[in-house]
Amino acid sequence: MVAALYIDPRGPYPKLLVAHNCYDEKRDARTYAGPWPVVAHPPCGPWGRLRQLPVPNRERRDYERGLALEALGQVRRWGGCLEHPRYSALWPTCGLPLPGELPDAFGGVTIEIDQVDFGHVARKSTWIYLVGVRHLGELPPHAQPTHWVSGGRTRCRKGSGGIVPAGIKVCSAPQRRRTPLAFAKWLVQLAQQASPLSRAESTRSR
Repeated sequence: MVAALYIDPRGPYPKLLVAHNCYDEKRDARTYAGPWPVVAHPPCGPWGRLRQLPVPNRERRDYERGLALEALGQVRRWGGCLEHPRYSALWPTCGLPLPGELPDAFGGVTIEIDQVDFGHVARKSTWIYLVGVRHLGELPPHAQPTHWVSGGRTRCRKGSGGIVPAGIKVCSAPQRRRTPLAFAKWLVQLAQQASPLSRAESTRSR
């Protein structure tokens, strides 16, 4: 049993998990109180590389910023994984370990993957914070992107993604947000390792 938090109801998780364990915005993932490990996809906008740009709704931005902090607390309490873009400001703000660094006080570590390897059209480099996960399993072979996450076909303003390589299309907003089914399945498999039983066994073995 795994709970998927802060998800798009049109995404892959309702196909993978029972409805009771899927928390979108309407259901309010902040209310999740265990006991199953989680896969958390909190909004990344307030933590991403464009976070300094003006937004039409500051209250909404502050709300979404708080969701990542809530999700981090849930992963640390129940085990599982939290997904955010590479270089998310959530890491330095909360003192999360970078990829390759030693575990933090919660036993959490960070890995880096490219979602293109799981079927996304763009490279979409991603950091995943893991608690209670011991094995990554078999990773898919590396793939080449057909789309660019952001930017135009000429030089763009600073921070907007640079120059799009020749022969590469630009992602639409829905394409950028898409979570590949294979990626969602893999995250669920990772989180399953952090079940209450496995966490209890890990504690007894220390």
